[in-house]
Amino acid sequence: MSEKTSICVYCGSSLGASPAYHEAARQLGEELARRDIGLVYGGASVGLMGAVADAVLESGGRAVGVIPHALATKEIAHRGLDELFVVESMHERKARMAELSAGFIALPGGWGTLEELFESMTWAQLGFHTKPCGLLNVNDFYAHLEAFLEHQFEQQFVKTEFREMILMEDQPGALLDRFAGYHAPKVKKWIGPEET
Repeated sequence: MSEKTSICVYCGSSLGASPAYHEAARQLGEELARRDIGLVYGGASVGLMGAVADAVLESGGRAVGVIPHALATKEIAHRGLDELFVVESMHERKARMAELSAGFIALPGGWGTLEELFESMTWAQLGFHTKPCGLLNVNDFYAHLEAFLEHQFEQQFVKTEFREMILMEDQPGALLDRFAGYHAPKVKKWIGPEET
């Protein structure tokens, strides 16, 4: 990834049950700043979202938030960011985050985190982008999801060639190393038999 690259991080607006989640968010933020990779995220000051942004800023990095007006007015918007885009809808939020980013990482989080990640993965599958999508598997948080994804491959609802589009590591540095060397797989068709 080149200088001035930014990575979109999806994560919870809660800190979660384990202190390991907060620590992983901080480590990811510090690692992004160390590598001169900017952060793009949901713009909140709370939970893992606030933790990763604070770590980036405290480490001298750049953090950009994108938040819908309805959430910003509830005073959860982070006021110390380098840039904060206030948009009208969740759809606009996701589109702007994708536009500003060279890849997507999911820390632990809830339904919104999964929805955002799976939309990015679906766009990759359809060939709308060639950016890496990754899961930071803190304390095996995503182990059951990994097993379910394998089940989808086995049941032929997702082509096995797309397995390479999902990067998973338990350490931020290892995941970012894989992002740096990522090349999207070339698949002729996103579903059905390949042409011969």
